[in-house]
Amino acid sequence: MIKLHDKVFKPYLSEAEILQAVQKVADAVAADYKDEVPIFVGVLNGSFMFVADFLKAYEHPCEVSFVKLSSYQGLTSTGIVETLLDVPENIKGRSVIILEDIIDTGRTLQQLVNLFADTNVKAFKIASLFYKPDVYNGEYTIDYVGLEIPNRFIVGYGLDYNELGRNLKQVYQLNQTDMINLVLFGKPGAGKGTQAGFLKEKYNLKHISTGDVFRFNIKNNTELGILAKSYMDKGDLVPDEVTINMLKDEVEKNPDAAGFIFDGFPRTTAQAKALDNFLDSKDMVIDATIALEADDDILVARLLERGKDSGRPDDQDESKIRNRFDEYNQKTAPLKEYYDRQGKFHAVNGIGEITEITERLGKVIDEL
Repeated sequence: MIKLHDKVFKPYLSEAEILQAVQKVADAVAADYKDEVPIFVGVLNGSFMFVADFLKAYEHPCEVSFVKLSSYQGLTSTGIVETLLDVPENIKGRSVIILEDIIDTGRTLQQLVNLFADTNVKAFKIASLFYKPDVYNGEYTIDYVGLEIPNRFIVGYGLDYNELGRNLKQVYQLNQTDMINLVLFGKPGAGKGTQAGFLKEKYNLKHISTGDVFRFNIKNNTELGILAKSYMDKGDLVPDEVTINMLKDEVEKNPDAAGFIFDGFPRTTAQAKALDNFLDSKDMVIDATIALEADDDILVARLLERGKDSGRPDDQDESKIRNRFDEYNQKTAPLKEYYDRQGKFHAVNGIGEITEITERLGKVIDEL
């Protein structure tokens, strides 16, 4: 085991296994290009070790260059924002093979393909040492693959966790035995959003609010957003499968998270079962469901006060507020029973100072 920053990683691939995968890629490329002089283009920063060992294993004439792409820290969902080191010169009519350290969702590939789109190269191929087929979007063909791996966050051999671990000879994967996944319940005004903000910082969790996820996908016209909007425009409920796929994308965008807080989903027993099935496919489980409970009269007063500042019509009418409470009770009662049967349901007093409530929630989580 090794520790980088706040995370623990366990051994995954030995140096011998990695070099065997490098040799596999080099042999496959050589079979296609040994009779010409290809240009190998490494993608910095992660590929530098792969490129070095690949060139040692490739025993035919070749040239090498690098490109470097930059993205905002932590915003894997938005992808590439600028090119720091551009394509090599004089590549017209030449065969270019991209050397990537790892391909997961494929977002970086889109930028790479765009970089070489107007260069009139003879051939453009993509080689990756590691490849995660479970999460790849399939938009471009991966021509050469060293090793297919599951969707686990890995470091070493050029790959980093917040810039640490690149110099490791072996590859390590995130030790997820301590992962915590929570479902957070609470009536309107119970303070779910506020508490989720504190919990995600304290435990390095990713807060997934279904409402935020829907708004993001619809605003950005993603494939799932367009699909969801087609149902909403007809006044139909969005199928659970669409929502689950949105949540799946959010989980896969954050492989370094120590766990997830699901907020706003599930709302029905069927959705809870669907969420369990999805997490099981990722070797994950819901560890606990926590309900922030509070007296209705206190929450009504809180929402009416909030409505003065927010201007939200549904926070300014007591009858509408109590209708929302009734709807919440009807929907969550079966869910409470579902999770209670699994020994995963926890009720927490949601009245008091914010720090007091956070402390109560933390006590539940710390005992998991």
